[in-house]
Amino acid sequence: MTIQRRTFLRGAGAALALPFLESVSFGASRSAQRLAFVFVPNGIHMPDWRPDAQGDAPLLEPLARFRKDILPISNLAHLNARALGDGPGDHARSAACFLTGAHPVKTAGRDIRAGVSVDQVAARHLGRQTAFRSLELGCEPARQSGNCDSGYSCAYSSNIAWRTPHSPMGKEVDPRALFHRLVGRDMDPARRKARQSILDYVREDARSLRTRLSASDRRKLDEYFTGVRELERRIDFLELSEAADLPWMWSDIEDETFQAPAGIPRDFRAHMRVMMDLMVLAFQLDLTRVASFMVANEGSNRNYEFIGAAGGHHHLSHHGGEKRKIDRIRKINRFHMEQFAYLLGELERLDLMDSTAVVYGSAISDGNRHNHDDLPVLVAGRGGGIVKTGGHLVAPKNTPMCNLYVSLLQGVGVPVRSFGDSTGPLAGFG
Repeated sequence: MTIQRRTFLRGAGAALALPFLESVSFGASRSAQRLAFVFVPNGIHMPDWRPDAQGDAPLLEPLARFRKDILPISNLAHLNARALGDGPGDHARSAACFLTGAHPVKTAGRDIRAGVSVDQVAARHLGRQTAFRSLELGCEPARQSGNCDSGYSCAYSSNIAWRTPHSPMGKEVDPRALFHRLVGRDMDPARRKARQSILDYVREDARSLRTRLSASDRRKLDEYFTGVRELERRIDFLELSEAADLPWMWSDIEDETFQAPAGIPRDFRAHMRVMMDLMVLAFQLDLTRVASFMVANEGSNRNYEFIGAAGGHHHLSHHGGEKRKIDRIRKINRFHMEQFAYLLGELERLDLMDSTAVVYGSAISDGNRHNHDDLPVLVAGRGGGIVKTGGHLVAPKNTPMCNLYVSLLQGVGVPVRSFGDSTGPLAGFG
């Protein structure tokens, strides 16, 4: 008997998205190709990053157990993040160029212009059969106006995804809002305020569905329910903790009246991880196949005192060779890499590593120099067979990073010959 595809459990005004279940679904959503892009600000301490011939480096140690699943790439460049006559503003140009390959127009007004980002090009192709064409996530709120870097609009510093050259996508930073956007729909606000679980309201529909599932699908459903409840508890805990009172995060803010939304958790590690979990959940449920994640806005001056790296990140990145500052930058870089390892662990746990390709990196290399060549970039996961992982790809010097994007787009079936300032696909990538 053919059972109609189920995508939600319903009950008492609540709706819970379902994972892919072979008993009640068509097609193999687990094998669908997925792309994700993870951006880190302020560059990297490059002596810790540069891989040897085997692809090993001190900063990559947290990824040791994923060695066969990653591909560090050397000598990629975003030359359009350079000044090109526009003077200071490398941080704004870095974020704006990271996924677009475009040189942004220098303005703090409404006439912003960068380029369409690679994630949005992919989303037009991969997002045709999913609830969300793409997800844009982060841990620091996006500003779409104001001066955040030497005459560049805050829209450049706080966005990496661009729907059109004039329209950044913005991003979601609130875990609760994202959870209900992805998992629970039509929820009663009174129930949310009382912190009641969505599982309580779909129990009858779940019980009925279970009678039609195979044993393996019943186990999968139970594991999913456990994960949903754990996410609810973690979000509850973050909300009950005191909301973040962050010193504002950019180095060149002119509008000091802007405040971070109250829903941003104080615990940055927990915030990062719950947002990553929700991104992976969206992949697991096949709600989207394209996502981007900004660890922090470019130029962020967040204080990482909680890992022994007191002082603003951006200020520390201009270390001038001072050992104390370099040591703290190294701790921040490693912390970011440890969180990325957590993300890869979740993809691996849900058997999504083979179908997903995740680009990790920055459009600034050495944060002290603000250079945009020999960028710190790696790709994790195989993206459905389009990435040859487990080595170290050394491209010719100043190879456009957009060549990597051409290879990714072609690999997921987008018929492009060029993107941004590309000169062709990235040789040796797949």
